[in-house]
Amino acid sequence: MPGGLSEDELGAYCAEALAEHGCPSVSVAVAERGEVVLSGAYGLADVSTGRPATPGTAYGLGSVTKPVTATAVCLAADEGLLDLDAPVPGDFRWTAPTARQLLRHRGGLRAHYDWDYGGGRRVVDADRYAVPCREPGGVFEYANLGYRLLGRLLEAVTGQELGAFVRERVFEPLGLTGCHVGRTYPGPAPSAVRHTVDGRAYPDYGCSHPGATLGWAPAGELALFAQSYDRLLRPDTAAAVRDASPINEHVGYGLGWSVSAGGGPVVQSHGGGGGGVAAMVVAVPERRLSVAVLSNSTNKAARDAIVHHVLGALVPGHTPERITPVIHDPARPMDLPEGDWSGRICTPEGEVPIELRVLAGRRVELRMDGGSAVRPADASRAWDLRATFPLQLPTADARINSPALGLVLRLEKGLLTGVAYACKDGDGEGWLGNFLSHSCELRSR
Repeated sequence: MPGGLSEDELGAYCAEALAEHGCPSVSVAVAERGEVVLSGAYGLADVSTGRPATPGTAYGLGSVTKPVTATAVCLAADEGLLDLDAPVPGDFRWTAPTARQLLRHRGGLRAHYDWDYGGGRRVVDADRYAVPCREPGGVFEYANLGYRLLGRLLEAVTGQELGAFVRERVFEPLGLTGCHVGRTYPGPAPSAVRHTVDGRAYPDYGCSHPGATLGWAPAGELALFAQSYDRLLRPDTAAAVRDASPINEHVGYGLGWSVSAGGGPVVQSHGGGGGGVAAMVVAVPERRLSVAVLSNSTNKAARDAIVHHVLGALVPGHTPERITPVIHDPARPMDLPEGDWSGRICTPEGEVPIELRVLAGRRVELRMDGGSAVRPADASRAWDLRATFPLQLPTADARINSPALGLVLRLEKGLLTGVAYACKDGDGEGWLGNFLSHSCELRSR
């Protein structure tokens, strides 16, 4: 077995991790030089029926879909169907972002996700949020909506639905018959039922950003994709995929992949999460080695433990930091003086007036739509105030499934400016909620 990692030892470790973290199942695969050399699946793909997971079970990929969509975009560019450095079509406040900027999460868009659980429920109109809030090309901000724009661009230039183009031009040429992009998994293998952190089964669901989120794959095929996708691309395009702008001292982000920085062999990776999804794929191109770990719980703890256990056995000197694209912004005490502020949150449905009072003891009170709440606040290097309140933004979008409101604000020229985000804390109650970002500005009173 690779690196001395045995099937028995892997099975024992995965069983312990599933039990410790309450995860229904996990599927693990290791591929070397175009061949799956180790695979195993542990636990239950469907808790309600007792159906076990198998190596052929397909799992939701969450954001591991992004490298797949990025490959399709780069392939279309190689064929002259689009230009990675041309502005994408659309009506934008700032300069239109390019496909390359969107692939790198530098298109000026804010964080966003939304879920459509069906049943006739109202869904979020994501077009109203897919608007850059700053000039593209600068700051890294992880943006599912950028991949929404890329998916639509692919459909426009190819004349095909996104999932069909990816199947015909990416998966089939690589022999990956079990992979899919779309709301539901069509087979041929059975798929893992997605579960909440407390074990409830999710219904089928969609979202407004399928090219960022709605991939499916068995672990073995995902591991093979990670070390073979570049066969579809011109050499200069494959090199551009790994040309990563730094996020922190350990990791940058290229065209759809996190890419390690510093010494040692280059490591490409991408993680994924969502309702009942925790996925990770890692490749070491120099060694033609790749690893996929897929689980069917919103809780990522089992996934992370197994990923680092396997990589620790296979990749000398592995550290979690080399596959963790986190922007380091350590917390510090909030030191704004006591006082009153008033302003507005700018939503697609109109402006929402708010009042903010900075209290003693590093607490803040937010008043909005006839309600109020007092919460502790902190700050960071980037922000002078950070707090989350149990108040729902009074918009139709927020009322769908975003019962809380977070504020991140900085003090500039006498104004508190930043972002207000409607959100929900996990899926311990109901399903995972939406994350909706809005501009916010307040003046001292």
